[in-house]
Amino acid sequence: MHKINAFANTIFEKPQIQIIPLIDIMFFALIFFMVLSVYYRVESQMDIKIPESSQSHMSDRSKSETIINIDTGGGFVVNGRKLNEEGLDSLLQKSSPSQNIIIRADKKTYHQDVIKVLDICARNNIQDISFATQTNQP
Repeated sequence: MHKINAFANTIFEKPQIQIIPLIDIMFFALIFFMVLSVYYRVESQMDIKIPESSQSHMSDRSKSETIINIDTGGGFVVNGRKLNEEGLDSLLQKSSPSQNIIIRADKKTYHQDVIKVLDICARNNIQDISFATQTNQP
């Protein structure tokens, strides 16, 4: 009878969770995502459909570039923050004139809204401006 009770006690013991390996895994995952976030910047809105062009080409990314998203309603989004004209102007005033600007306007955006961004860039002496397009899909 004693052997049966000893066997039953070993079967029904509570499992022990070792916390040190879990901490190690979480630490390595944290470092991995921190390093990954340095190289990956999310500046593009997913709901903007940029126009297509047969002459577009992929340019090299620069560390000093700012992507300005313009939606169909004329709203500006930079680094995930919605800005009005004054907010965009004050943001670009803080940047240097050698700042690279990429304008990602929705293909249904009014031309006037794109001109507003170009005017703000001109006021702040920013001249390196590009427009985001995508290649035509055959």
